[in-house]
Amino acid sequence: MNAGRSVWIEIFNALNSLELKSLEEPIYLFRQFFKKPLECLTLAYYLPQNAGDIARKYIKDPQLLSFIDAECFIVSTVNALQTPMINASMVLCDRHFGGINYPVGGVGEIAKSLAKGLMDQGSEIIYKANVTSIIVDHGKAVGVRLSDGRELFAKTIISNATRWDTFGKLLKGEDLPREEESFQKLYVKAPSFLSIHMGVKADVLPPDTDCHHFVLENDWTYLENSYGSIFLSIPTVLDSSLAPEGHHILHIFTTCSIEDWEGLSLKDYKAKKDLVADEIISRLEEKLFPGLKSSIVFKEVGTPKTHRRYLARDSGTYGPMPRRTPKGLLGMPFNTTAVDGLYCVGDSCFPGQGVIAVAFSGVMCAHRVAADIGLEKKSPVLDAALLRLLGWFRTLA
Repeated sequence: MNAGRSVWIEIFNALNSLELKSLEEPIYLFRQFFKKPLECLTLAYYLPQNAGDIARKYIKDPQLLSFIDAECFIVSTVNALQTPMINASMVLCDRHFGGINYPVGGVGEIAKSLAKGLMDQGSEIIYKANVTSIIVDHGKAVGVRLSDGRELFAKTIISNATRWDTFGKLLKGEDLPREEESFQKLYVKAPSFLSIHMGVKADVLPPDTDCHHFVLENDWTYLENSYGSIFLSIPTVLDSSLAPEGHHILHIFTTCSIEDWEGLSLKDYKAKKDLVADEIISRLEEKLFPGLKSSIVFKEVGTPKTHRRYLARDSGTYGPMPRRTPKGLLGMPFNTTAVDGLYCVGDSCFPGQGVIAVAFSGVMCAHRVAADIGLEKKSPVLDAALLRLLGWFRTLA
């Protein structure tokens, strides 16, 4: 057990010791390797491995292995055998060894701070401006077309949409690049969520209530089933300013598929939302908080269709999920694409799902773009060689 624990920490420490930038930029890679060769080799060794395989090498207790499956499911919506070891190490070590850091004012403050930083640097953010297509001219991405008909042009286009949306909807009329065909053979869309946002009277929660809960009432086999497990976050436990005095906010969510919500009339859709939400709340009332239903003063329910509409994600998906047991992160595409001038960022890019991984993909993309537009050193010859090598690695997945 201690040996298994040391593996997670070894990877976490290796990541923390490096200046994390684009793995598609060879000058950066050489510099990091010469500075920290052992740490780089450690990450390269674990890159094609999954958390479940490592866990089963050191742990034999089936209950503990099921618990590790649940820990990975919380991050990636798949069990440990399908969760890349590097992803699991990033999240589990950050949670258990780094403690919990919560933004005062709620998680929305993070987005506000990022937006402020962009504007402070001279950027402009255009709100209520949905992109309906990426404009391509002679094989190069040159701009985007908005839902109101406006067209914006730039030297570099970065898509934060999923790869299914980027290459299936935004690049209209363009052939699917071979590397994207390979990605879609290796990965499918993970399920979406049913989300319940509630305001409740504070006295329904015991004084020592924790912020985060994960509920699985029956047995471990229900873990990956739709509605099988329940995630619960109560941010007002940490920041009471988020709700009126004497109240708490509950964010409840559980995995489910958009197919469960298709083909319903508006009346039936609303009725099903109320029915399913009532069942979920009843489970929490029985397991955690007696009297929960009678304490509700506000309730709003979102389904996978809500996620699809407001987040513009194909089927409301949470991100990519491997079709079969993957070889760690080898199959994940990076930020550059086969379309000149177009980059992708987010959870369907390396290193995958989870807040930490998505933030890392953003840092990686910014560095690669900076090199391509001349703000960082680059070597076209080394770039071409590295991209071919990374493409070959992905074929091994």
